[in-house]
Amino acid sequence: MASFIRNSHLSWSVLVVLYMTLLVSVCEARVHRGKGSGFVRTKGPNFVLNGSPFLFNGFNAYWMMNVATDPSERMKVTQVLQDAANAGLSVCRTWAFDDGGDKALQISPGAYDERVFQGLDFVVAEARKYGLRLILSFVNNYKDFGGRQQYVNWARSSGVEINSDDDFYTNPIVKGYYKNHVQRVITRVNTITRIAYRDDTTIMAWELINEPRCEADYSGRTVNVWVEEMASFVK
Repeated sequence: MASFIRNSHLSWSVLVVLYMTLLVSVCEARVHRGKGSGFVRTKGPNFVLNGSPFLFNGFNAYWMMNVATDPSERMKVTQVLQDAANAGLSVCRTWAFDDGGDKALQISPGAYDERVFQGLDFVVAEARKYGLRLILSFVNNYKDFGGRQQYVNWARSSGVEINSDDDFYTNPIVKGYYKNHVQRVITRVNTITRIAYRDDTTIMAWELINEPRCEADYSGRTVNVWVEEMASFVK
């Protein structure tokens, strides 16, 4: 997992073998009043919330946006978040992507289905309602929900010379598609809360990519370079 967490005072990275978790500054904190106000930040190697240590139990529920796209199914998202909060869980990791295919968020590079985006709005708003924090993931390493393969296929279809799915990390056109998606998500203004995602304290961190792999470079250097570039972009 490669991810970002907010810290308004410092920028630093921690490379972890296999997953490389990257923690960096992504925006100035804008504290909102109410339950769980304030951004989760970093202080040294620790998470802090409003100056106090932030310890948490979390869970993964990748499917939430997909389900919430259908308003008649949204009670399933509400129930899971409510049950999680009642059980003492406080952080949920979920997808902020679905590239191409059925119920796609990003239909093609730069083209989005507003109905699906509103499903994600609902997920963020409900998490906020129940006092949970979210980790939002921008893309999948695997072909499920589109992933790296969909990005390189889009480029190939537009006439870009592509050698393999690993070009996701190096091809400037493909990286441009990805950056555009990141920008679209973080600047999204939630249709329910009216808060931009990047300003919403509900969002604890951004995950650059789910379980990154590069078959052409097992050393990890190619992915490291990509992560550093995307860190600078999100910052």
